[in-house]
Amino acid sequence: MTTRYDHSAAEAKWRKAWAEADLFRAKVDHDKPKYYVLEMFPYPSGKIHMGHVRNYVMGDVVARYKMAKGFNVLHPMGWDAFGMPAENAAMERGIHPGEWTYANIATMKEQLAPMGLSLDWTREFATCDPEYYAQQQALFLDFLEAGLVYRRKSVVNWDPVDMTVLANEQVENGRGWRSGAPVERRELVQWFFKITAFSDDLLSAIDGLDQWPDKVRLMQRNWIGKSEGLQFTWKTHGAPEGFEALEVYTTRPDTIFGAGFCAIAADHPLARRLAEDDPKVAAFCDECRKGGTSEEEIQKAPKLGLDTGITVDHPFDGRKLPVWIANFILMDYGTGAIFGCAAHDQRDLDFARKFDLAVIPVVAPSDADPATFQVDDEAYLGPGRIINSDFLDGMTIEQAKAEVGRRMEEAGQGERKTNYRLRDWGVSRQRYWGCPIPVVHCGRCGTVPEKKENLPVRLPDDVDISKPGNPLDRHPTWRNVPCPVCGAPARRETDTMDTFVDSSWYFARFTAPRAKTPTDLEAASYWMNVDQYIGGVEHAILHLLYSRFFARAMAKTGHLPESAIEPFTALFTQGMVCHETYQGPDGKWLSPDEIKPADGGFTTLDGQPVTVGPSIKMSKSKKNVVAPDDVFEKYGADTARWFIMSDSPPERDVEWTAAGAEAASRFLQRVWRLRSEASLAAPGTPEPAEWTPEALAIRQAAHRAVQGVSDDIEGFAFNKSIARLYELVGALSKAEAAPDMPLALREAYGILARLMSPFVPHFAEELWSSLGETGLLTGAPWPVADPALLVDDTVLMPVQVNGKRRAEIRVAKDASKEAIEAMALAEESVKKHLGEAGPRKVIVVPGRIVNVVA
Repeated sequence: MTTRYDHSAAEAKWRKAWAEADLFRAKVDHDKPKYYVLEMFPYPSGKIHMGHVRNYVMGDVVARYKMAKGFNVLHPMGWDAFGMPAENAAMERGIHPGEWTYANIATMKEQLAPMGLSLDWTREFATCDPEYYAQQQALFLDFLEAGLVYRRKSVVNWDPVDMTVLANEQVENGRGWRSGAPVERRELVQWFFKITAFSDDLLSAIDGLDQWPDKVRLMQRNWIGKSEGLQFTWKTHGAPEGFEALEVYTTRPDTIFGAGFCAIAADHPLARRLAEDDPKVAAFCDECRKGGTSEEEIQKAPKLGLDTGITVDHPFDGRKLPVWIANFILMDYGTGAIFGCAAHDQRDLDFARKFDLAVIPVVAPSDADPATFQVDDEAYLGPGRIINSDFLDGMTIEQAKAEVGRRMEEAGQGERKTNYRLRDWGVSRQRYWGCPIPVVHCGRCGTVPEKKENLPVRLPDDVDISKPGNPLDRHPTWRNVPCPVCGAPARRETDTMDTFVDSSWYFARFTAPRAKTPTDLEAASYWMNVDQYIGGVEHAILHLLYSRFFARAMAKTGHLPESAIEPFTALFTQGMVCHETYQGPDGKWLSPDEIKPADGGFTTLDGQPVTVGPSIKMSKSKKNVVAPDDVFEKYGADTARWFIMSDSPPERDVEWTAAGAEAASRFLQRVWRLRSEASLAAPGTPEPAEWTPEALAIRQAAHRAVQGVSDDIEGFAFNKSIARLYELVGALSKAEAAPDMPLALREAYGILARLMSPFVPHFAEELWSSLGETGLLTGAPWPVADPALLVDDTVLMPVQVNGKRRAEIRVAKDASKEAIEAMALAEESVKKHLGEAGPRKVIVVPGRIVNVVA
């Protein structure tokens, strides 16, 4: 064999062999345990980046390992292909979004191919395929029939330039993420999924997700946000007819005597009623609606308020409190109205200080003097005893909550109530490139579902996307259809679905991607759940929550078994791939191929100075993206796979460096060189009756690697697995001559090939082939560690002469000092440095070191 590994020839050869053997096609096989591994599928932006490489290699390591362990593995791939980026890109280029999307899919698929991923491409689909979104529409209709879909007016983020609803995540500093226009809050009729129907179950089931990261489970809990509180009314004065009482919800009824004001949302019915008669109120409410709707934006925004002139009676002490309209109150939590206790809520305190409202402390730390305890610019949120609160004084917070709740209920003025932060999922989007909502609006019958036999409701291809807004509204014929019920002329729904819908059930579709119904229940029952799900932590809230809802809704409508209502058994969230940034003298960002090394730093290609910035997530805007194609061509895909798995724990960020890639390449070449120089026994050579210590040491190193690598892959500690393989290669490089060493080396290199296979599959196949093994390594069984070889009865001890390391000896753990001394002095390198005089003194530290003084 050659002494240099040729990645370009080997990688193409083995990918062809795997394809011809059809190794990765998943089929139902009840004789094997199944294993479903899935990475969050990509948006087809046009090019893969090192973040993709890391994500898919992690999944591939798990899939190949489980295949070798005897599992029937499902490892599919698809494309999350609908959405505004495609529509916007098409507008800029003057082409159809589908043309742009499918061209990108072809490019990215071609880029993924060199990685040698063990994907079942026969199950591939894109969410913009009519075959996929037809079944999504069928799910919508089934959810509608089951009462899990409804339509109502809702306040939304509205981009007045793009003329579409934006999710909170698409509003940046109060502006549309693409247009940059100030976002307005508008009331529109929207379609909703009733995710709140499962609020309690979604929350309680989190405790059972013990193979999810703790931080993700906490984020899910916080988003659902269960709270126990009190809902009660305040009698109003000066309010319009019909508003004789103001209903509020609070989680802190213990602070009722600290109330200094009441506040309502700009979209509260009372505020809307006041705005009808008062232009000042109307203008103020319009100003409030220009702010974002996310909690973070509301928290950061300056507090705005308007005194309505209305007052309410305090339910216990008779004080009259003012009612304000405030921009930090939203209609979609509680009742859209609060009482403000400024001393014990920071938002209330900021508002009260700005508008000179009462700040009354009613909870004091146990060691504070109630008579002098005050709150300045920071609300007191800690534990303590109730003060300044009449009949509540001296109680704990929990005692006071219970007492206020009891009195309110006895008076018929309120009731204790459980609330959730979670809100129903608004899925209406006023854009073209999305899944059409399959309903029809009829003047006689109202809003009616489309018939399933008419699915898919296809997007028209002949649309004008040159103007902002939804081209489906402007299409001359598409929206005009007969009513599915009475046949009269009617109009299609022109809103399309939020693209989060597309990715909320794709995992189930992969179990039977060509089924004529959303799922094949038999196939779904066999393959679900996803045993290992892998993706970015940026999807830790909405995508996972929506997927959990969909699984429950699909089970309720007969598309998934009850056992699959938690679709992802294990979840792993990987870190990002980072790279340092570069800027030229003009401050413009430079890509790595626009600079060159110079004097310990970098210059532009024409010699201008370059400023090196911090290592951050690879980003097109910062131009610090490394193209995988270049790396694959120069070093091979396996080098990229090895480095990106070895450099840091997979849950942490990894910094891509050219030096790291070069080091990975050198290591693979080293392994190949060691193998080419090793003398191996012929296949089938019988084992000796007793192994020499030298050969036994190699066998022990190999079997310990089997145990360690297996444990580390199971624990997602891929960098530790690779560290163990470095150790094994180090042991192989120090193999000593012995009559049975060729046989030990044959076993060790066979084990090394199999252990390396999940990480560098092409290289491992070539290594396996060099051993004269028959058949493909991919699909061969995982090695099994011999327990007897995991128990080490010997220890490796360094031997120093006059303080310098000159040799190593392997001795029995229970060897006597005399025996250890004799073995050390017998070493040729030790005798050489002692010379004729011999040792003056020998110090043996059993199990650790031998020091020889000449």
